[in-house]
Amino acid sequence: MSPAGCPHVNGFKVDNWKQNLRVIYQCFVWSGSVESRKRKAKSCICHLCGAHLNRLHSCLYCVFFGCFTKKHIHEHAKNKRHNLAIDLLYGGIYCFVCQDYIYDKDMEQIAKEEQRKAWKLQGVGEKYSTWEPTKRELELLRHNPKRRRITTNCTIGLRGLINLGNTCFMNCIVQALTHTPLLRDFFLSDRHKCEMQSNSCLVCEMSQLFQEFYSGHRSPHIPFRLLHLVWTHARHLAGYEQQDAHEFLIAALDVLHRHCKGDDNGKKANNPNNCSCIIDQIFTGGLQSDVTCQVCHGVSTTIDPFWDISLDLPGSSTPFWPLSPGGDGSTLNGESHLSGATTLTDCLRRFTRPEHLGSSAKIKCSGCHSYQESTKQLTMKKLPIVACFHLKRFEHSAKLRRKITTYVSFPLELDMTPFMASSKESRMNGQYQQSVDVFNNDNKYSLFAVVNHQGTLESGHYTTFIRQHKDQWFKCDDAIITKASIKDVLDSEGYLLFYHKQFLEYE
Repeated sequence: MSPAGCPHVNGFKVDNWKQNLRVIYQCFVWSGSVESRKRKAKSCICHLCGAHLNRLHSCLYCVFFGCFTKKHIHEHAKNKRHNLAIDLLYGGIYCFVCQDYIYDKDMEQIAKEEQRKAWKLQGVGEKYSTWEPTKRELELLRHNPKRRRITTNCTIGLRGLINLGNTCFMNCIVQALTHTPLLRDFFLSDRHKCEMQSNSCLVCEMSQLFQEFYSGHRSPHIPFRLLHLVWTHARHLAGYEQQDAHEFLIAALDVLHRHCKGDDNGKKANNPNNCSCIIDQIFTGGLQSDVTCQVCHGVSTTIDPFWDISLDLPGSSTPFWPLSPGGDGSTLNGESHLSGATTLTDCLRRFTRPEHLGSSAKIKCSGCHSYQESTKQLTMKKLPIVACFHLKRFEHSAKLRRKITTYVSFPLELDMTPFMASSKESRMNGQYQQSVDVFNNDNKYSLFAVVNHQGTLESGHYTTFIRQHKDQWFKCDDAIITKASIKDVLDSEGYLLFYHKQFLEYE
């Protein structure tokens, strides 16, 4: 079709063409009322083969419905010389001479008006109105024809953060969040609809932060407004003392979740938190807890939402169940036991192994109707898009306060299939019998950020490794950003590990 548009539209624009087109949209395309939808279901069938589907189109010149897939509408257009037809599912108009779907400003206006009317009849309102550039935006595009391209050596999105006085705990989490793929896409596409005062909304501030990160500026950013909002909404983090990065992450997600309430557009939630805000869509998973009675073997199951998984480490006061390095699955997830080193898979195995609750923690069994000893086992019922693992390096108890420096090796790619509730039957004596479907990528993750803590419990410093491209890593140390190797990342101590599902893999 020529840049000037379809020249065959003018042949249709005669007499009452606007009213005729409106009737077609009202009755056969958008169908706002229940009656019109019933009428559409009964009448909209191919006049040649009687099919409802096969991309049904209606002739704009006469009452004829025909299949596009089987070319019945093409035969009608050729025989009758009726060049235009309308797609009854999406409302697009097709020209059989140009052999393409066409755009006409007048027709598009009628289509939008009738679609909005149908939505109002269905009680949808303006929730799904399409985005169009404003006059101001069009003017800016005309004056700035250069477009930003992200290449393999591009540093767009990399920006240091000024430490405002022991705020490295905040800076490291901000770096991880700004490099979370779906969160970045949400904020850079201006999807947030604020229902609060903008100067008190953490989501608005995060939107501004993403704009700053991806603006191309190289000077370090000063996150003073973010710090002020954190102090306002999470008062336990207020002050200039060193805080825990994990505690800040959970507090930030909680405040963002509360401030995102207006962004869900009424969509049905598909996560254990029953919330469709962007935070829950990305970070919320479901943890299944099975408590089994030792007498009648009845199982009580509960599913709880989680934003992260906290894993015990060897060396903690909590007994770490011994795992045989040479046993089955020792190279699961590409991890190998070097000199007896503990792996992330070991920690996950321990987390999902059955635990005997003992005589001091008897539960009332619904089967026995009495208090009995039981075992408890945790598994993953639903995996989040982004999985965050918290290695419990800081131990606080009545007797001691210390940091556990045990090295834990973690992989670039992680398969969570062995730790799913659906894989529970495949476990024997706590050892997973590996029969992983290599074609099932739904449970596979890629590492994209690692938060580290150097120093002691009383005096320490947080840094972050973030992945900019598939194999390009950078170390973020407050205002200083330096290139890092994959070896630097995997050899680091690791405190918070961020993985995203592999279907989000970007080149």
